[in-house]
Amino acid sequence: MDGSDTMMIPRYSRPEATAIFTDENRFRIWFDIEYYAAQKLEVLGIIPEGVAEAMKPARDRINPARILDIEATTKHDVIAFLTHIAELSGEKARYVHQGMTSSDVLDTCLSVQLTQMVDLWLQGLDRLLAALKDKALTHKTTLCIGRSHGIHAEPITFGLKMLTFYAEMDRQKSRLLYARSHIATCAISGAVGTFANIPPSVESYVAEKLGLTPEPISTQVIPRDRHAFLVGVMGGIASSLERLATEIRHLQRTEVREAEEYFAKGQKGSSAMPHKRNPVLTENLTGLARVIRAAVIPAMENVALWHERDISHSSVERTLLPAACIALDFALHRAAGVVEMLQVYPDQMKTNLDSLGGLHASQRILLELTQRGCSREDAYALVQKNAMETWHQGGLFCQRLQADSAITAYIPAETLVVLCDDAHHLRYVDEIFARVLGAS
Repeated sequence: MDGSDTMMIPRYSRPEATAIFTDENRFRIWFDIEYYAAQKLEVLGIIPEGVAEAMKPARDRINPARILDIEATTKHDVIAFLTHIAELSGEKARYVHQGMTSSDVLDTCLSVQLTQMVDLWLQGLDRLLAALKDKALTHKTTLCIGRSHGIHAEPITFGLKMLTFYAEMDRQKSRLLYARSHIATCAISGAVGTFANIPPSVESYVAEKLGLTPEPISTQVIPRDRHAFLVGVMGGIASSLERLATEIRHLQRTEVREAEEYFAKGQKGSSAMPHKRNPVLTENLTGLARVIRAAVIPAMENVALWHERDISHSSVERTLLPAACIALDFALHRAAGVVEMLQVYPDQMKTNLDSLGGLHASQRILLELTQRGCSREDAYALVQKNAMETWHQGGLFCQRLQADSAITAYIPAETLVVLCDDAHHLRYVDEIFARVLGAS
């Protein structure tokens, strides 16, 4: 496999992420695995002293093109790599890879690459969390209409809306950290995982040097339930990003216009219609979420390998996995940028909030009627009658209620005004924020 097989197109890639799956990075990690294993094998007296030292200069001289050229003949990537290291290291290279199998190198390398990727995702998550927190605090008491089924429900605040995404992404960060601890494992256990030709202490040493933990029990491969769990978390993060993107896309709709993506000077929205301001960034996020989730089922199916190992998982991990990883890295930073630059329109939120004449107070009236002796069934019918008339005929809901003697028989007109005050919906905003962000 050459590095081009793993790359997302540049439009949806960050160089920091694509670099992890390049041949250069992969072969450097392979070298480090072999080098550290040789160091420990020397200490144990299994190979002669000086092997690691003879290898050392090769690290900066690795030529990916030469390895791929050798692989064209050997049809085996690790053998091609070892042949190249022998070319660079001389006679003592015959002791390299002593007691190891290809999967020791491939799987441990993948663990390193995936931990490198997770660390990039954590940076992106932290940036997104900071942006969401800032927007939540800035608009903590900015009233807007809450919607269920896309229909006006009751008032919330835009800050609470952003806080829901903050809390969700914070949960995803916890899951990702847990997944990192499970993917950061090292297997240097030989042909079928029995350590028959290489002591477990070599594995422990290599793991320590690479910042990994030894795999407690491997076959010829690191068990793929670990990878499946990580990819499942990736799919979950992608879905959370899509929920955020979908919300922004809805808020940017012409009929809503409560928030929108930043539209730069000179930016164009349509080749045909100069007025267009389209939510293209969040539409991209929705599409990238599909790309990332596309890797979840194949990763689950990779768990069931034949006996101690087959390579049915290999093609999946060489194609879908790098693409999904790079896409997630890009998506996290794309989402952070969108939130950082998000244009928020409180005046339009107020206009939309008031657009149905205060119908969102219907529950408070219903509850007050029941508190004052009206049955719930009768109360619902009375409120719904006035609500539907307001819905179809317009006007102010509160005034219509005040004009209905069946309502005022229970609730005085002046009390109806109090019940229709939107400030009521801010009562517990501070408490909700404290639950999520802490008392401070």
